Amino acid sequence: MNTNKLKIAIFHNFLDNIGGAEYVDLILARELDADIYTTNIDAEKIRKMGFSIKNIYSIGSVPLNAPYRQEATYWRFRKFKAKKKYDLYIIAGDWAVGAAVNNKPNLWYVYSPIREIWDLHEYTRNNIVPFHTRMVFDLWVRMRRMLNKKDVREVNRIISISKNVQERIKKYLKKESTVVYPPTETAKYHSKKSKGYWLSVNRLITHKRIDLQLEAFKKMPEEKLIVVGSYEMSSHFRRYVSYLEEIKPKNVTILSWVSNKELIDLYAGCRGFITTSSDEDYGMTPVEAMASGKPVIAPNEGGYKETILHKKTGLLINKITSEKIVQAVQEINSALQNTPLKYSAACIQQARKFDTRRFMEQFKEEIQKSIQDAGCHE
Repeated sequence: MNTNKLKIAIFHNFLDNIGGAEYVDLILARELDADIYTTNIDAEKIRKMGFSIKNIYSIGSVPLNAPYRQEATYWRFRKFKAKKKYDLYIIAGDWAVGAAVNNKPNLWYVYSPIREIWDLHEYTRNNIVPFHTRMVFDLWVRMRRMLNKKDVREVNRIISISKNVQERIKKYLKKESTVVYPPTETAKYHSKKSKGYWLSVNRLITHKRIDLQLEAFKKMPEEKLIVVGSYEMSSHFRRYVSYLEEIKPKNVTILSWVSNKELIDLYAGCRGFITTSSDEDYGMTPVEAMASGKPVIAPNEGGYKETILHKKTGLLINKITSEKIVQAVQEINSALQNTPLKYSAACIQQARKFDTRRFMEQFKEEIQKSIQDAGCHE
C-alpha cells in the first residue's frame, strides 16, 4: 500500500501556541500531504516555524481561558464530521479525541491522556484551581473521565509517543498501544563553540517547574541561562509567567518566542541544556539539544529516561531540586573544561535514533495496519 496516495486528515486541539505536539503535527501533515483541522490558528507562528498554512483549516474559534477553552474544543470536535472524504483520520490532540465518533477509520497518536483529569489531576486541583471552585472542578473531572473513556472506545488504533504515555493509557484508559517516538529533524541542528550560556526550552506552565531553574541560577550568578518559553494567553499561563518574571535573577533571560532558525542557533551556541518538567510525556527539546551535540540535565522521570543516557549524553537527577541542578551544572562544566567535546559525539548519535526519517517509516507502518484493519471490518 502506498501511503503517499492516501487522503489523510489530522485533528489537533488548537494551533495558536506552537510547542512540541504542534510541531509534530505540522511535520506529519507535511510528510503525508495531509490536511489539519483545528480551532484557533496563529498563522504567523506557523510560517516562522517553516510550515505552510494552506492545508490548515479551523472548525471554529474557542476561548482563551480554561476550562471553557477545553470544553469548547472538545464539543467542536465531538460534533465535527469532515465534509471531504478521507481514507484515514489521525487524532493528534487529547481534546480532539471526540472526533473519533464521526470520523472513521481513525488512529489516535497520543501525546498523553488528558493530564488535568488523569495523572496531573491532583496537581492541577491543588496548584491551579482556585480553592472556592475545587468542588466544581471535582464534578467536572468526574464527568470528563466518563466521556473520555466513552470516546476512546470509538478509536480504532492507538499509538503512544513514549513508553511513559503507553503506561498511562493502560493505567487510566485500560487500552493497549504501540510506541512510535516523535520526530526530530536532526539534520537541521548543528554545533558551535559554546558561548557560555545554558539553554532551556519549554511551555511556560507550572508543571514544567521553570522556577526551579531560576532558583538554581540565582545561586550561580557567574552562569547565564536563556529560557525560551511559549505560552497560551489564558489566565493561569499568564499568572505563572508573571511569577517567573518576578523571581527571575539578572543572569536569566526569558524569551517568549523565537523563530525556528533562531532556536537552532541558540541550541548550537549553548554550553548545555536544562529541562525540569514533571513526569514529562516524552520531551522533544532534550533530543533537539543532543542533535546539537549538547549535554542535557533533566529529572530522572518520565520520557527523559527513554532518551537521555545518564553520564553519556547528560545527567538524570533523582528528586530534582535547585541545589541538585547547581551540582549538575558544576559537574558538566568541569567535564567540558577538561574535554570540550566530551558529550558531543554520543549526543548526536543518540539523537539520530529519533530522526524524522525513522519516525515516518514507523508511522507509515501503523497507517497501513489501520487501513488493513478497517478493510477487514467493512
